Amino acid sequence: MNFELTSKYKPTGDQPEAIKELTEGLKRGDQSQVLLGVTGSGKTFTVANVIANVNKPTLILSHNKTLAAQLYEEMKGFFPNNAVEYYVSYYDYYQPEAYLPTTDTYIEKDLAINDEIDKLRLSAVSSLLSGRKDVIIVSSVSCIYGMGGPAAMQESVVHIKKGQIVDRNEFLRKLVDILYVRNDIDLQRGNFRVKGDTVDIAMAYSDNILRITWWDDEIDTIEEVDPIAFHRLASFDAYEIYPANLFVTTKEQTEQAIRMIQDDLVLQVDLFKELGESIKAQRIKERVEYDIEMIKELGHCSGIENYSRYFDGRKAGERPYCLLDFFPKDYLVVIDESHVSVPQISAMYGGDRARKTNLVEYGFRLPAALDNRPLKFEEFHNLIHQIIYVSATPADFELRETEGVVVEQLIRPTGLLDPEIDVRPSENQIDDLMNEILIRVECEERVLVTTLTKRMAEELTEYLLGHDIRTAYIHSDVASLDRVKIINDLRAGMYDVLVGVNLLREGLDIPEVSLVAILDADKEGFLRSHRSLTQTAGRAARNVNGKVIMYADTITESMQKTIDETMRRRTKQLKYNEDHGITPTQIIKAIKDTLPTNGESAITSKGATIKNMQPKAYAEPTNTAAFAADPIILRMTKEQLEKSIQNTTALMKQAAKDLDFLQAAQYRDEILRLQKELELK
Repeated sequence: MNFELTSKYKPTGDQPEAIKELTEGLKRGDQSQVLLGVTGSGKTFTVANVIANVNKPTLILSHNKTLAAQLYEEMKGFFPNNAVEYYVSYYDYYQPEAYLPTTDTYIEKDLAINDEIDKLRLSAVSSLLSGRKDVIIVSSVSCIYGMGGPAAMQESVVHIKKGQIVDRNEFLRKLVDILYVRNDIDLQRGNFRVKGDTVDIAMAYSDNILRITWWDDEIDTIEEVDPIAFHRLASFDAYEIYPANLFVTTKEQTEQAIRMIQDDLVLQVDLFKELGESIKAQRIKERVEYDIEMIKELGHCSGIENYSRYFDGRKAGERPYCLLDFFPKDYLVVIDESHVSVPQISAMYGGDRARKTNLVEYGFRLPAALDNRPLKFEEFHNLIHQIIYVSATPADFELRETEGVVVEQLIRPTGLLDPEIDVRPSENQIDDLMNEILIRVECEERVLVTTLTKRMAEELTEYLLGHDIRTAYIHSDVASLDRVKIINDLRAGMYDVLVGVNLLREGLDIPEVSLVAILDADKEGFLRSHRSLTQTAGRAARNVNGKVIMYADTITESMQKTIDETMRRRTKQLKYNEDHGITPTQIIKAIKDTLPTNGESAITSKGATIKNMQPKAYAEPTNTAAFAADPIILRMTKEQLEKSIQNTTALMKQAAKDLDFLQAAQYRDEILRLQKELELK
């Protein structure tokens, strides 16, 4: 099946030329290409068109879960009839195993697995195993971490056909072999139950139930049914059942792995004894023997991933299997925000290696644990057939890969221009900034301010608050969920100014921001490099009145490059607008909660796509300014307010129980506002 792009928009501005160049490059066999697209130019739409043109299975890699979720939703909208999948880490919380020699502290592994994201990961792998070509997988760096091999997974697939003669008990044993669990009472994901001649399977990678009925030893019907009412949704002549876990092994492989673990244990114990390290020798002996006993009895143990090399049959030092191994040879990789994502991929191996080396050297793990790791960057790069790097500021690596050749996308469909850049002296910069902020406040616009340190951000926030300017700050010490809420509150008008350090660069889409102020712009370094300055300045590019002020006493090389590049882009954008009679149009973007209501669709904190959620109480998540001024709230009686608080508290507790922490926080804030209103009654 080919990709079917669905969109009410048609490529405009630079998009047609960018789509053409990238498509021709892929068809020509170019291994690497760079799409240099300014903020708001529709890079995702361009990539979607390229995917539709070349019809190749595609991996889109993003540097964090939040942006991956946004890309997933956009791609699902563009390709509703194709397999668009989501593959990120399934941990809600993860504390890796570690040993700190300086304090002689051993830290046990601790984790919480998100069941919904686990389902989406399995769905992604199942789509690739099915052999279909119209697959897009949006992933985080999780795609370079180890998992079971494609050959073992493919061998584990259970194939059934209508009319097939198969003993039912033999079929049930196959389900158990691919890690489905029998549960005749509570049919949860990854379980199956048996009732007479009917077997119901709660697929590990789907929300629906697969129902199979027998007539003697012949499969009579294969149907997909609704998990609630058990109404028939579809019938099949043939069906493939994929494993319930990404790590599948046979009894023979397990027995062989145990023998290899025992052999390596003897060698490691002997090594420690030769070195006179009797405590380490005793420690590794006790730990590994306990793990072996658990594997024999239960089929698994805590930290079994550290023995993955034995189960996979890999040699020492050989790279693990990962998601990329499941793609066919001729596939496409798109790396979003490549100037951030590429260094992130490169860093994963080193951090993992350093932590595990201590565990091996001090007798907590066998050396094989070092082979349960993410890919090295070279290994990742060697697995790629063709790649498109997407960034507003491509790094040197990407430019070297393409010998400096880039496909530019500088024109925005809205006609908006890159913001003007004004350089002002740092003397009296705060007073000057205050005046600029007040001008924006009068126009009901927002301001972003970037400082060099967290302390400066906090002190500036306190100073502005002292002058009655509604200000908030975000930096790395602010919890992720709180950052999202602060940004939404800025858009909603609860704040006029947001102060930050390094978080005001990639991924912030705030059309209300008309001014970006960069303090100490001449302090050359990571936070004031050419790419950092360009990315930060781009935050003002979604507003028709966008402007950037750099406070500096000298113009550094990075500043000059940013100014020159911005002027080059503005010149091209102005000419295009004049030639086509385009007037820049302000972007109007609804303020959406991360968890939607009233029929929106999004990836929630649990990773599930939620549609048609209906509010269960008056205090559903809403934009905070509108909530505070709602006339219904103001007219509520004391009893009505108390009842609303009670209902919203129940919703908050349920959201927390469901791990929907962002929604729980929103309910909490609404309770506080209701309580404040109650005090006035």
